[in-house]
Amino acid sequence: MGIVIKQSIRNVVITCIGFAIGAINTLFLFTHFLSKEYYGLVTYLFSASNLIWPLVAFGVHNTLVKFFSSYTSPTERNKFLTLILLLPLVTGLILGIAGNWLYDLVITYFSGQNDIVVPYIWTIYVLAISLAYFEVFFAWSKVKLKSVFGNMLKELFLRLWLFLGLFLVYFSVITVTQFVYSLVVAYIIRMLIMLGYAIRLQKVKLTFSLPSNYSKVLKYSFLILIAGSVATLLIDLDKTMLERYLPIENVAKYGICAYIASVIIIPSRAMHQITYPLTAHHLNSKDFSALSVLYKKSSLNLLITSGLLFVLIVCNVHTLFLLIPPQYELYIEVVVLIALAKLLDNLIGNNNSILFNSDYYRLVLIIGIIMVLVSFGLNLLCIPQFGLVGAAIATFAAVCSYNVLKLWLVWVKFKMQPFSKNTIPSLLCILLLTAVFYFWNFNFHPIISIALKSLVIVLSYLSFVVVFNLSEEIINTLKRFVKRAK
Repeated sequence: MGIVIKQSIRNVVITCIGFAIGAINTLFLFTHFLSKEYYGLVTYLFSASNLIWPLVAFGVHNTLVKFFSSYTSPTERNKFLTLILLLPLVTGLILGIAGNWLYDLVITYFSGQNDIVVPYIWTIYVLAISLAYFEVFFAWSKVKLKSVFGNMLKELFLRLWLFLGLFLVYFSVITVTQFVYSLVVAYIIRMLIMLGYAIRLQKVKLTFSLPSNYSKVLKYSFLILIAGSVATLLIDLDKTMLERYLPIENVAKYGICAYIASVIIIPSRAMHQITYPLTAHHLNSKDFSALSVLYKKSSLNLLITSGLLFVLIVCNVHTLFLLIPPQYELYIEVVVLIALAKLLDNLIGNNNSILFNSDYYRLVLIIGIIMVLVSFGLNLLCIPQFGLVGAAIATFAAVCSYNVLKLWLVWVKFKMQPFSKNTIPSLLCILLLTAVFYFWNFNFHPIISIALKSLVIVLSYLSFVVVFNLSEEIINTLKRFVKRAK
């Protein structure tokens, strides 16, 4: 776990900084510098492009991680990498032609309640292309066990661009329309930077012939394409369906609550950058003992770290909303439901990595498709009935069911489960501290109250972890931190 802990710590720091900048953008700059309608528009464009880019990528970012270490011949590896580069281009062109052919139908779909979206429909396609190739080049660096620079681009670049752009809008240096178009430029620049870094790590000689195992590669890519689309749909389907049923400013309101809850994924986003290629390596070498250790440790450490964030979010969210303009009201049910779904994502550790890099990814695909249909149906039923809370209910139910089924699948096929003797004490710690601090507040300015309450929660939580010796890795990291501080 040495390389995992080392790069995970760096990625956690980067991701925390990124989420902090994102919080400033989401909670304060967007809410004060843009109208609710344009804030909803930007949120929608991001969500829609997130739904499309897995189709463009054709699953090759996962394929690259799975198969890269299996090639020993430079010639075969160059054939493989060339195929990886060409597949998103082909799928992107097919989607572009289809989108152009169906353009009038798409425009008709958006006309009416949310006409503000119509002039920016084309940007969704460009954003999706840029996102797809960025993820491919990021995976390119991950197979060389170099995830930190790519994580910086992923977590910091766009948020800093948004931060600057929102101030330029506020001071009337650029218009809102120019700001939206600048996001397209930012995505393209980020993709090109990642391309340069990936090629420097692993040069490729373009070889326009198929690798010997091309049928296996293409089959895996196709199935992972659908599986990856399933995962994205479960995350962003709620926001895109809200646009259909409610005025677009509601997408902004839901987006704020969802963003606050999504802070819980910081530990997993950081750790998975390095555990994903390690999982693929253990599976390729059939080292199931090491894989089992990685499974349990990733689950426990992610539960503990994300659990702390869960307590901080739920116990501070009411005070936080005192800093946000009143037109963006708090939907506490949305925050709690999305946060619980993210906490369960962390609890299952590197479960996704095990399944997507194994021979059982086809079963994940079937389960995922069923869950997307369930999620779609739940959104259809719940959004008209319960509004924003209905979208959160649908997402929570679908994500939880999906994760439970994936846990069962790993147990059946590998006889592995991620839980240890410290899993239940960790869950009890999260539940206890949430109950203790939820109704307790300082009567100071909201920022001071949040800071003081968070300090008390962090100290209480870490004391619980140390006293009950819940995680050797986390305790050793705390000791190193204290030692360096001294």
